[in-house]
Amino acid sequence: MAEEWQCAGVELGKPSITAQKVALQRLGFERAPAPYANPEPDEALARDVAASTTVDGQSELSTYLAARTMFFDRVVVGAIERGVTQAVIVGAGYDGRALRYAKDGVAWFEVDHPPTQGDKRARLDRLGIDTTRISYIAADFAIDDVAAGLRDAGFDTQRASVFICEGVAVYLERSVLVTLLRSLRSVAAPGSRLAISLSLAPDNDEARARQEWFRRRVAAIGEPERDRLTPDEVTGLLAETGWEDETTSPRAQRAGLVVLSPV
Repeated sequence: MAEEWQCAGVELGKPSITAQKVALQRLGFERAPAPYANPEPDEALARDVAASTTVDGQSELSTYLAARTMFFDRVVVGAIERGVTQAVIVGAGYDGRALRYAKDGVAWFEVDHPPTQGDKRARLDRLGIDTTRISYIAADFAIDDVAAGLRDAGFDTQRASVFICEGVAVYLERSVLVTLLRSLRSVAAPGSRLAISLSLAPDNDEARARQEWFRRRVAAIGEPERDRLTPDEVTGLLAETGWEDETTSPRAQRAGLVVLSPV
């Protein structure tokens, strides 16, 4: 197991600050409904995290995060409704979907770097929240074999799964992102889907200004984003890693929120 998180720029040995801020923001977001949804443990975790951080809930970034959260919620709920029984959250941070959408028969796997995952698990234990449906894989994406970690944790490579990779790609070097996507593809059975937020290069001055503002914000807390991708680079990335885009919403695509299927 790697001793440091080399690919996301978080401060060595400490939980991700941006992950904490996202958890706090989500307390005020509308979430996708489901008959089996139980928001209480998810919100209890978020409130616990909120005690140690602050955010501007009225910012443009908050608006984007609300839309992004709903996008991934809907992917998860839609997959479970189609009968998918394995869900993997990559770079999980303080994501509480495994708690909120804990349906009988669905196995959850969370992959994240050790300091953040350790802090999250300690909070869940202290709060007395049941995590028996969740398998945790501590991994540094720049070093560790994510596919091997999933298999070791009991992940069934013969069952269709939903993979969630939200707010992760923006912090990864391209070579690390390629390795991660290939690793996920190697364990993705037919019928699986990967939902990912890709960081796209801006195509106008207003978008460039927003990107620069965001870049400064995350760099100031020690978690710098990486270079953004052009449309041609996205096409090459998917071809190189064995995935194809099946997103039907042009608005989601423009925001870099895409659903992929294995080729």
